[in-house]
Amino acid sequence: MSTLDPVAVFRMEAAECLEAIEVGLLDLTHQLDNKDLVDAVFRGLHTLKGSGAMFGFEALAAFTHHCETAFDRVRKGEVAATSELVAAVLAAQDHMRALVDRPDADHGDTGSKLLAQLQAAVGGKPAAPAAGPAAVATPVVVREISAKKNSWRIRFSLPANSMANGTNPLGLLDELRDLGECTVRANTSAIPPLDELTPTELHISWDVMLTSEQDRSAIDDVFIFVLDDMELSVEEIAGSATAAPTVERAAAAPVAAVSVAVPPAAVPEFRPVEAVPARREAPAAASQAKAAENVRVPAERLDELMDRVGELVIAQSRLSQLASASADIALRSVSEEIERLSGELRDTMMVLRMVPVATLFSRFRRLVHDLARETGKVIELVMEGETTEVDKTVIERLADPLVHLVRNSIDHGLEVPADRLAAGKTEAGTVVLSARQAGGEVIISIKDDGRGINRERVRAKAESSGLIHPGQPLSDSELLQLIFAPGFSTAAAITNLSGRGVGMDVVKKTVEELRGAIDIVSVPGQGSEVSLRIPLTLAIIDGLLVRVGSGRYVIPLSAVEECLELSLEEDLRSRGRSFISLRDSLVPFLRLRDLFRTGTKPDVHQKVVVISTGTERVGLVVDQIIGDHQTVIKSMSKLHNDVVTFSGATILGDGSVALILDVGHLVAAGQQLEAQLRVAG
Repeated sequence: MSTLDPVAVFRMEAAECLEAIEVGLLDLTHQLDNKDLVDAVFRGLHTLKGSGAMFGFEALAAFTHHCETAFDRVRKGEVAATSELVAAVLAAQDHMRALVDRPDADHGDTGSKLLAQLQAAVGGKPAAPAAGPAAVATPVVVREISAKKNSWRIRFSLPANSMANGTNPLGLLDELRDLGECTVRANTSAIPPLDELTPTELHISWDVMLTSEQDRSAIDDVFIFVLDDMELSVEEIAGSATAAPTVERAAAAPVAAVSVAVPPAAVPEFRPVEAVPARREAPAAASQAKAAENVRVPAERLDELMDRVGELVIAQSRLSQLASASADIALRSVSEEIERLSGELRDTMMVLRMVPVATLFSRFRRLVHDLARETGKVIELVMEGETTEVDKTVIERLADPLVHLVRNSIDHGLEVPADRLAAGKTEAGTVVLSARQAGGEVIISIKDDGRGINRERVRAKAESSGLIHPGQPLSDSELLQLIFAPGFSTAAAITNLSGRGVGMDVVKKTVEELRGAIDIVSVPGQGSEVSLRIPLTLAIIDGLLVRVGSGRYVIPLSAVEECLELSLEEDLRSRGRSFISLRDSLVPFLRLRDLFRTGTKPDVHQKVVVISTGTERVGLVVDQIIGDHQTVIKSMSKLHNDVVTFSGATILGDGSVALILDVGHLVAAGQQLEAQLRVAG
């Protein structure tokens, strides 16, 4: 059984900590006077610094210390929280991430430049000096000391294998010293004889007396990463609070160091430390219990488990086929039971792979914040449908396309504040990221209230690039789809944001690889909306198994609305128009036998499978509906990349292969074929 590398575990937790810091900073941008947000960012920076020092990331700890100090000054009211400070710490956060990922790399003078920017942001807005006699009397020294100091007795011991797991007890003691006046005594009574001593094991415990302005939570933060495995006792010494002078008159004699006197009766005698169970407050216990409900599992293990479930589904399909051909009642019973269990296991596995799109959308708050500062535009980001869940593989693949779409929307779509006000709009432009589920698809939309797409410029650029012939008739949808052509850009100049014509091409290629489609709606002067229609999952789907000629195909069950019978007489009557009447509405249909050129005669009782694709309803004429089928999606080979009619293949119970229909591309290909037949006929 493999064990996790402690450094790898730290990197995962550091990534979560950095993400929480970023969220707090972005929230603080809109609420600069929110003390809770300031405290949350400070705690995150403190935790990152302390844990980095524990695991040997000294450069990270030293750099983060400066950011922590800046926010500590904000907490104490010495400086005000400003947008410049938030921007400086956000930039510093990127450097922290680099120090976590590449601690031994040469980062040049990046750190010093960021610290200079941070110092400028902090030094530019000093807190107002306190009013009163101390502000005008020259020989007066003002000491910024809290009016109350507390004394704590801290006794702790770590597991014997803690140093082997990357925990440095000296780092914990250093953090305690940073909190205030500290006296440390080590208890060595548990150290075994030399011949029994294992050098990598820890047998020392500590007894610490701490006098500090900080509260109990600051002490808990020191031990936050080792609290579950250690033995810890924190006791506040009764009567330890003392008033500390805030103003001191200058004298001829040297000023003595200020110390907090603790009543002798309140200070217990130091004795060897005994094993004391860690005492936790009730809220902390609840938090730990909640954290224990989650288990961190590497994504590779989920993928491997998904593959095993897929093989099980194929084996179950084989068993069901054998049982249906057998007269053995016991075999059929077992087959039905295994089919039920494998179905439940498949559904459970699919839920494990589903993650909310909030994990994807949250990345764009920082992107929009940075682009707003870079372009000088006022931008409001609105996120809707963040709880919509999608397969984790889809989420990973959609990150880059959405970055291109958001950047394009901000650069090309939204106007600068002066132009927006002149057009009668609000100064702030709005970008809406939304997600919703529709059948077996998830629709992710990027919408802005900008100037819209200039169709004349798109056509002129397409004609000059040779994408279309001059004057070639195009529908509005076909014209807008031209922006996804490789190298296509209507930007007048190349900038850091756009102009090279590669971003939208990446979007289209990625969406097609995910078996999705792109819809564009744009109204001049009102804005544009780009919608990505993506399958919910890329692993296992419920399908409808049909026969066309001698071949078998799978139609995704999420796209199927209903099935009808098409008699031979109705088929003959519909020649030339390919419509059926369905509850007082006409539904077009495609003959898959003609589309696939099977060369076989139609069955006497053909079936029409009515499917929905986007906003359209289309019928697919098949020879036979075999039944539902749990479909394990297998990728097509590279030789079949150009065959867009099929999204993949699956293995049936008898070992044969059935192709999975891509209904969106299939309908488009069928409509093109019908148009060619009408022109030829």
